[in-house]
Amino acid sequence: MEPRELIALAASLARPFTPSAECSSGTVAAALVTAESSVFTGVCVDTACSLGFCAEHAAVAEMLKARQSHIRMIVAVNIEGVRGVQGVRGVQECVSGPMCSG
Repeated sequence: MEPRELIALAASLARPFTPSAECSSGTVAAALVTAESSVFTGVCVDTACSLGFCAEHAAVAEMLKARQSHIRMIVAVNIEGVRGVQGVRGVQECVSGPMCSG
């Protein structure tokens, strides 16, 4: 899977959803592809009680449920379309915005 395809998949999932006054989700979405070519996705969850987690964590948890552990590439996209791409060599190819600083 090409980076642009993974970015498009994550972008399609970056849709805010507020299930309650104490919880929101979907402002960031992530997609990853494994060495086995499986694709897993996740969205962030923000809660008032600090039990939230990042979209990347959600995607990795889905991967681990499938008993896979080798990530070829992972991307994250926020609702503004700002994205970051991480490949297996650990070299970050940031496209733009605050997600790519540091």
